[in-house]
Amino acid sequence: MAKQHAGRVLTTLAHHIDEEWMREAYRRTRKSGATGVDGVTAAQYERHLDENLRGLLNRAKEGDPYRAPPVKRVYIPKAGGVGERPIGIPSFEDKVLQRAVAMVLEPVYEQEFYDCSYGFRPGRSAHQALHALREGLMEMHGGWVLEIDIKSFFDSVDHKRLREMLGQRVNDGVILRLIGKWLNAGVMEDGCVSYAETGTPQGGVISPLLANIYLHEVLDRWFESDVKPRLCGKAFMVRYADDGALVFENEGDARRVFAVIGRRFEKFGLALHPEKTRLVRFERPPRDGGGRPETFDLLGFTHLWAKSRKGNWVIMRKTASSRMSRAVASIKVWMGRNRHGELDIQHARLTAKMKGHYAYFGITGNAVSLWRFHYWVTLQWHKWLGRRGGRHFNWMMMNRILRRFPLPAPRIHHAV
Repeated sequence: MAKQHAGRVLTTLAHHIDEEWMREAYRRTRKSGATGVDGVTAAQYERHLDENLRGLLNRAKEGDPYRAPPVKRVYIPKAGGVGERPIGIPSFEDKVLQRAVAMVLEPVYEQEFYDCSYGFRPGRSAHQALHALREGLMEMHGGWVLEIDIKSFFDSVDHKRLREMLGQRVNDGVILRLIGKWLNAGVMEDGCVSYAETGTPQGGVISPLLANIYLHEVLDRWFESDVKPRLCGKAFMVRYADDGALVFENEGDARRVFAVIGRRFEKFGLALHPEKTRLVRFERPPRDGGGRPETFDLLGFTHLWAKSRKGNWVIMRKTASSRMSRAVASIKVWMGRNRHGELDIQHARLTAKMKGHYAYFGITGNAVSLWRFHYWVTLQWHKWLGRRGGRHFNWMMMNRILRRFPLPAPRIHHAV
């Protein structure tokens, strides 16, 4: 329907959401998450699944009887163990309904979104974004990179503006009414409910899609339709959710866009971080190696020029120092809390954490950073095992443990 009526406002979508659709939305909803304000678990909801889904569907389509419950706010330790980070937990039933609505809107907006957007989209990933960025830079022989960092993006989305954007493509009363209720549902903390006029639904399944719709209008469409036709040289953009980089062949183009992009975001209630949003000269170095360009970070990787084995300048990626420090600090905090646990349990958890790190950061050319992570994890394990008490714990004893419980070696997962 979206393909056949490109550019037209779609007014009848909710009729696609029936009982079969709700069962599929339930199947796609994660069952292991924490409970919301009603305390209902996925297992409890499943006991009378058909009845619950039927009742939820009827209330959602009737409009007034459905009340979006507030999101429960909890705090989890930040990576590294310093401070806490607030997160929102919707009720399980609300997650299912949000999933059902997202399943309707996603194929509609997939016809609208540009190829430069990679975050929270079917069949797209952060590693594809990294690959596209590298290939574009290599083809252009480098250029000027504008790093974008939006301050508290998910808390700053303007509700009125978002509704206007949705109305340009979707004008189904049931769908828009439900989204409006989620935007206004509020957050419950210590028994008190607070409401905000900005921000996407905290922890909501629908939030990533709404965020993409917002940034599609604020940044993607503006860059493709208004900015690029006015440029003197080539340019492209790569965006993953609220992280992005604009690449320019021409320095003058880059500086002109850098001068106006802040005002563009302010128009929609967003603000760019004044220190983290920066323009980087990233041109390919000359053959003599003089005047090495700057580096820049995106999606947890530092991008830099380096010589290949054949002696050519190529773009390499390594784990960003901030992400490496955060990963090691997280291991350190976990080991400190669990140093008295059984060795097999410690080994199993450390193995899972390390494999998770390799699964994301294991890209071509990043082996040195992966082995550095392996080295630091080994040091932390030795350090905390030595604090279990008793006799002195030396590296001879540690090596015997490592022979029994070897830590997983780094592995390259992505040829990007």
